[in-house]
Amino acid sequence: MKTSEQLISVIRDNLDTETIDWLLEKLEVILISDSAKDLYLTYTLIAAKVSVRTDIVYQKDTALIGYLKAQEANLHQIVRIFLLAKVLEEKPAYFTAKVANLIQVADTGELVTFLKFLVWLPNPKTFNQTAVEALRTNISQVFMAIALHNPYPEKFFNEQQWNQMYLKAAFMQLDLGAIIGVDERANEDLARIISDYAHERWAASRDIDPLFWRPVGKFLKGTLKEDMKRLLSSQNLLENKAGVLCCCRSEDLELRELMGQHPEIMNLVSNDRLTWENFKQ
Repeated sequence: MKTSEQLISVIRDNLDTETIDWLLEKLEVILISDSAKDLYLTYTLIAAKVSVRTDIVYQKDTALIGYLKAQEANLHQIVRIFLLAKVLEEKPAYFTAKVANLIQVADTGELVTFLKFLVWLPNPKTFNQTAVEALRTNISQVFMAIALHNPYPEKFFNEQQWNQMYLKAAFMQLDLGAIIGVDERANEDLARIISDYAHERWAASRDIDPLFWRPVGKFLKGTLKEDMKRLLSSQNLLENKAGVLCCCRSEDLELRELMGQHPEIMNLVSNDRLTWENFKQ
C-alpha cells in the first residue's frame, strides 16, 4: 500500500468527520488546481485544525505503523505527512519542488515532522539536501529528528555525511544506540575519526561513551589497536565490555590475550547476552 493509503486509514480511525472532510476538500483543491499556495496554507493550518495527541488507535500492523509507533507520532504529524505523501504520489513532477520550497521556510516543528518521516515519502532521496542541511543546524530537535531512530541516513547519506552525523551525535552526547545502521555504515575513515576524537577527550581528561567505539571493529590496526589495548586494560567495566565487543572477531594475538583477562565478558558475548544493542541494559 502507498504511504498515503495507510495514513488516511489511521486518520479516519482517529480524527473527527468534520476535520477529515476539511482535509480532503483542501487536498482536492490542491491537486485539481496545482496550487502550491493552498498546499502551504493547508500544511500550516493543520497545526490549528488537528490535535497533537499521541494516543493513536492503530487497526493494522505494517512496517509504516511500526515506524509511527517507534517515533511516537502524534496525530498532527500523521496528517501533515499524509498531505505531503498524497501530493507527491499524485503529481511528483509538479509538487516535488513545491514541497522542497515549503520545507525551506518551515518552522522547527514542521521541519522535525518532515525529517522524521521523510523516508516514507515517495522518492525520499530527492530531498537529500534538506536532510544534509539538518546535520549543520544548531537546533538539537532538528538534528535529532534526522539522526536518531531514523533509517534515512543509513539509506541515503554518503560516507562523509554519515561520518559527520555520527561524530556530531557523539559531540552532543546523544544516545548513539539510537542511530540506525551503525554496523552497516562502519568505514575506515570513521574509525580514524573516532580514534582522533577519543584522544582529544582523553587529553582533556573527559569520558567517552563506550558505544562510540562500535564502528571500529573491522579496522583494528595501528593507533586503533593501541586504543583497544587501553580499553581492555581499563578499570572501567563498560570500557572493558566495549573493548571485547570491538575485538571479539580479531585474530590479533596480543588483543586475544588481553581479552582473555575478561572471561566473564567474553562468555556474555559468545552467548549473545552482551551485544551493542543491549550494551547499557
